[in-house]
Amino acid sequence: MVWTSTILSILILQFISLGGGQNTDPDVLLKSSFPPAQPSLMNLNAICLHGSGRARYPASIFPPSGYAYARRAGNAVNRLEAWFSQCCNEDVARGNGEILCCAKQAWEAALSQFCTEEFSTMTMPHECCERRGEDRWNCFTTQAPNPYYKSLPGNLAPVVPADRIFTWDPNTC
Repeated sequence: MVWTSTILSILILQFISLGGGQNTDPDVLLKSSFPPAQPSLMNLNAICLHGSGRARYPASIFPPSGYAYARRAGNAVNRLEAWFSQCCNEDVARGNGEILCCAKQAWEAALSQFCTEEFSTMTMPHECCERRGEDRWNCFTTQAPNPYYKSLPGNLAPVVPADRIFTWDPNTC
């Protein structure tokens, strides 16, 4: 009886804390990194230098069913972090101005994709997705729980490739 209880406790802890201690509870996901903040000169250094210290959400950390909203939010974070890596690479953009322009485009593209996914479900979409233009971006920015892109102490994010290719357009800067 004690052995069964111990095994059950271990399995529950593994289920709750998969992926290096990242909790699959959607509230934890949303409180820690979603929505991501708009890139600015104030957070650009952290975006480029501390990306590996911020959370990623591989599909394996979620239970087999449910958590659809958290999956969409996690995918948006994963997508954006992969795209930020592209923007911060000197082969893609040079200097803070170009890197910031690229990061802003990546941020808007990642959140636009998130909103497209939100509208494709039979549930209420995220409130910011219902807005247009600058109102949408301002909404996401004001809700960002980590506007300075601080890393999590001791966290080493797993590599999660982007599910879509991002192409930066330097002519829009």
